[in-house]
Amino acid sequence: MLRIGRYELYSVVTGAFRLDGGAMFGVVPKVLWGNAVECDEANRIILATRTLLAVDHDEKRVILADTGCGTKWSKELAARFAIVHDRDAIPNALSAIGMSIDDVTDIVVTHLHFDHNGGLTEWFDDPGGPTTLRFPKARHWIHKNQWDHAHHPNYKDRASYLKEDFDGLESGGVLRFVEGDRPGTPWPGVEWFISHGHTPYQLHPVFTDSSTRLYFVGDLIPTVVHLRLGWVMAYDLFPLTTLREKEMLFRGAIEQGWLLAFPHDPKIGGVGLSGTLERPIVTQTLPI
Repeated sequence: MLRIGRYELYSVVTGAFRLDGGAMFGVVPKVLWGNAVECDEANRIILATRTLLAVDHDEKRVILADTGCGTKWSKELAARFAIVHDRDAIPNALSAIGMSIDDVTDIVVTHLHFDHNGGLTEWFDDPGGPTTLRFPKARHWIHKNQWDHAHHPNYKDRASYLKEDFDGLESGGVLRFVEGDRPGTPWPGVEWFISHGHTPYQLHPVFTDSSTRLYFVGDLIPTVVHLRLGWVMAYDLFPLTTLREKEMLFRGAIEQGWLLAFPHDPKIGGVGLSGTLERPIVTQTLPI
C-alpha cells in the first residue's frame, strides 16, 4: 500500500493476457525487445491487467481505475489472447481492507479498449445476450470524446472496442462525462491528465499531495520495459504524440519526483525514476 494525501493506493492484478511482441514495441526490432522480455512460440508477451484502487476512508470514497478484461470471452477468443481474468481479484482486495464491491463509489475509465475495461459489464444470462453492470452503484467517469470515439472507431483500432463492454453504461444511469482539455475532478487530492497518443482523450487519474504526484499512466507506458522513450506501441494511433507525452512524464518523474503506476507490467505496480529522458533509470519500485 502507498499513501498519498488522503488516499491509500493499491495496484490490483485482475488477470493476464498476451499480445504480439512486435505490436507492443512498434518499430523496435525483436533483436532488441527480445532481450528485455520473453515471448511464447506465437511471439506473444505476457501482460498483466492492473486496477488502481484508491481509498479515502474518511470520506468513504473508493475509486477504481480500470477493470481488466472481464469474463465475457468465448473459449476461442480467450485462447487467442491467452486471457485469464480473476473475477474475485477486486472483491478480495477490498475484503482485505474491510470493504466490498458495494463500497465502490467511482470508476475511472481511462479508455474503452477491452483489456482495460471489459470488466465493466458481465453477461446477464446467456453469452451474447444482454449485459449487466459489474459495479451498478458506482459512478463511471470517462472523457466524452473517448466515449464518442469508442462508438465510431477507425479501421486501425475498431477491434479493441467491444460494444458489450460499455453499451449498458448509459442506460444504467452510471455515466459521468469528463469534458474539455483541462477538466477538474470531483474529488480533492485528485487531478486529471488527458493524453492523445494511444487513443483520443485517454483519461488518467493523478493522485497528489503537497509533496507527491502519482500518475496512473495507462497505455502511454504499459510496462516497465516501455520506459525507453522510443519504445512505443504499434497500437498507438498517434505515435509522435505518445513520444511527446512520455517525454513530459519522464521529465516530471526525473526532475520533480513524480511516480508512475503501470496498467500492464506483470511484476511491478509502479516506479520512481532518475537518469535521462532517453534512458530513465528505475530508482524506486512502489509498494502497491
